[in-house]
This record gives sequence, C-alpha cells and structure tokens, in this order.
Amino acid sequence: MQQSTGSSGDTAQLLGEREFTLACRLIGDYAGIKLSPHKRYMVHNRLSRRVRARGVDSFATYLDLVQADAAEREAFVNALTTNLTAFFREPHHFELLRTRAQAHRQRENRPLRVWCSACSTGEEAWSIAMALREAGCPGEVLASDIDTEALDAAAGGVYSQERIGGLTGERLRAHWLRGVGANAGWVSVRPELRTMVKFMQLNLQAPHWPALEPFDAVFCRNVVIYFEREAQKRLLERFATVLRPRGVLMVGHAESFPAGHPAFRAAGRTAYDFAPG
Repeated sequence: MQQSTGSSGDTAQLLGEREFTLACRLIGDYAGIKLSPHKRYMVHNRLSRRVRARGVDSFATYLDLVQADAAEREAFVNALTTNLTAFFREPHHFELLRTRAQAHRQRENRPLRVWCSACSTGEEAWSIAMALREAGCPGEVLASDIDTEALDAAAGGVYSQERIGGLTGERLRAHWLRGVGANAGWVSVRPELRTMVKFMQLNLQAPHWPALEPFDAVFCRNVVIYFEREAQKRLLERFATVLRPRGVLMVGHAESFPAGHPAFRAAGRTAYDFAPG
C-alpha cells in the first residue's frame, strides 16, 4: 500500500489488511457502499483523521469504537462518503425537469414533488428548486443524504463565490443573495427558494424508510455505483413504491440500473419513466 507522508503520524503504517477488510464490511453494512481494494489509501487517509480526533492508538481500536458508539458510527459513514457535486451537473436532466414542470403546471393543480435522494452539500437540490422556479411551476423538493455533515451544509444554503462560479448572472440575481461586509465573497439562497426545499437524513439502504408522499421525479445520481447489484435491485423496487405513474427517475451518467426493470422505460439520456402495469 502507498504510505502516507502527511500528518497522520503513527497511524501511517497501521491500516492493515484486516482493518481495511473490516472497514469495508462496516461501510457496506451501515450504508450499502461497496469499496474496491484500490480504495485502501483513501480509507487510510480519511479514517486517520477520525483516529486522531478520538485520540485512539490504532485503526483496530477505532473500528471497535465505531461498532460500539452510534455517534462515531455516524462520523465513520460521513468520513467514507464521497461528496462530489456541482450546480446543474449533468444539465440534460434539468432541461428534462423543466419540460416536465411546464407540462405539470398546465395539467395539475398541485405542486410538483421531487426527491433529491443523495443531495450531498446541496448543489443538486438547489438546482432542482431553481429549475422548477424558472419553469413557473410550484414545487416541493425533499433533499436527503446519509452524511449528516454534508446535509447541514446543504440546509444552510450558503456557498463561496467559487462554488457558484458556473451560474449565470441572471440565475444569481433571481435566486441568490450576495453577502456584504464580513460575508463578502459568499452567497445565500433567497427565501423564495429556501421555502421549496426540506432536508432529511436518510440512508437509502436502511431496512425501513419513513413514510413518503409520492414523487413526480426522483434524482438518484452517481450513488448506486457504490452498491452491490442486489442492493441496486432492491433500491429500484423501493423507488417504484414512491414514484407516481409517469414519474421520472434520473440516474448518473455511468448508471443504467433501471433498464432491467419492466416498469421503467427509457425517457432520454439516463432518465427513466415509471410506467407500472
């Protein structure tokens, strides 16, 4: 294994094969995430921070703590969760959402409901809300994630100027407030956008989900690539229980797991209509 030359101190030599195997099993049990052998260096680096924070003397002791302490279990999941995201990432999905939202506005007398099922630090959820607002469609967005730290950042709705650099001036004026004084260089979502989005901690692989009202669209992008095939199938069956007929499921650019389900039909690039029966 490549050795760390950073500040991880004595832990640099201590992520042995046994500890790595246990860490992989635990993140699989807790979050349904499958880690491949080449992720060992990443696991070493991320868990080193938790080893130091908790003041324990080894990865083995730390993993014992993870299994015994629910709070540390949450920190362990947060540490090994990858949060790669951006505003309007994979823009074809937001174009499709806008088209569906405009049709919904003419056809239905209710808000269009969207579930952002792995919202990370919030860029995807706020992009969904912006797309609905730009379509003139009343909307309700549920944003969930397993990572509580990322979820807190998402709910805060505050980003550095660098993070929103890809947004047009028109979008910034319509949906964001610029910080002044000590907050210069930061932006915050406008209240009109904030009222559209609710945040909730949720593990997609948990045995039971809370009761959820039906959705017109579900975003589950770049998540299931970390799941075993059987876990992917189970998740798809569960999405089928919360999607309205003619609802749409958006998945990541490298994912095609809905294609084998008879109730999901291709509706464009990595998008699938739910058509039961």
